[in-house]
Amino acid sequence: MSRWAALPAELDPRVRQLVVRLRRLKDHSGLSLRQLAARTGYSQKSWERYLGGRSLPPREAVEGLARAVDEEPTRLLALHEVAAEAWRNGRREASAGEPEREREPLVAPESLSAEATGPRSPGRSLRVALVAGAVALVLALSTAVLLVVRLSGGDPAQPASPLVVTGGQSSPAVSESMPPSASASPPAPAYTCRSERVDGHWYAGLSRTRDAILANGHAGPEVAEAQCLLRRAGISPGAVDGIFGPVTERAVRQVQRRAGLVVDGIIGPHTWKALRQ
Repeated sequence: MSRWAALPAELDPRVRQLVVRLRRLKDHSGLSLRQLAARTGYSQKSWERYLGGRSLPPREAVEGLARAVDEEPTRLLALHEVAAEAWRNGRREASAGEPEREREPLVAPESLSAEATGPRSPGRSLRVALVAGAVALVLALSTAVLLVVRLSGGDPAQPASPLVVTGGQSSPAVSESMPPSASASPPAPAYTCRSERVDGHWYAGLSRTRDAILANGHAGPEVAEAQCLLRRAGISPGAVDGIFGPVTERAVRQVQRRAGLVVDGIIGPHTWKALRQ
C-alpha cells in the first residue's frame, strides 16, 4: 500500500472524496504510478498532482483509471462531476476575493491649480458659472417637487425623477431601477409528493427515472422525487425542495445502509431500486 501525503487542508470535501476514492482504487489494483500512467495516457507527474489534491483530474483521466483497475466508471464520474463543480466554485471565489486595484480619482479640469493650467479665460469662467447655477437650480427644483409630493399624500417611497442638465436645459432622468416585483428573486419551485404504487414500484409523481445519478449539489424534480421516496421510507430528507443538500445526503446514506448497498451518499440505479421497492 502506498503511503500518501496528507491532502491540503483547504481542499473542498467533495474534491477530497474523489481523490480519496481514486487513491484507494490505485492502491487496491497494485499498480505503480508509472504503470498507471502507461495504461491511462496521462504522465506520472500528472497523476502525482491529481492524487495529491493539487490539480483536478479531467474526466478522461478518471475514466482511464476506472478501466485500468476494472472498476465501473459510473459512480466515479458522478463523484467527478460534483468535485468539478466544487473546484470551479472555489476558483471563482478565490478570484473574487482578490483586492481590486485602487482607481486613481478623476480630477476635474476646473480643480487644477492655476500654475498647472495657466490663467483662466473670461469666457471659460462664465461657462463654469452658468453650469454651477444650472446645477443649483436643478437641485432646488428637485427638492420642491419632492416636497410637493409628500405634502399631497403621494407615496414617499417613490421619489420624483431627478432632473438632468443636458446642453443647458433640464430634463427628467429615466430611472434605471427595476420595479420591486421585477427585481425580487423568483420563488423556489414547490413540490408535492403524490405517492402511488405502479407495477410493484413506488412513484411520487415528480419523476419516473430509475438510473439518474444524483449527488450533493444537484437540484431539480429528480431530487424532489428522491426526497419524497425517502420520506415514504420513513427517513427525513429535510424539506422537499428539489435541492440535494447535506440533510438529503445523510438520508440517502441511511437508506443505503438499510438496503445493504455501498454507503456513499450518491443516488444511482441501485439506490433508486431500493427507494422504489
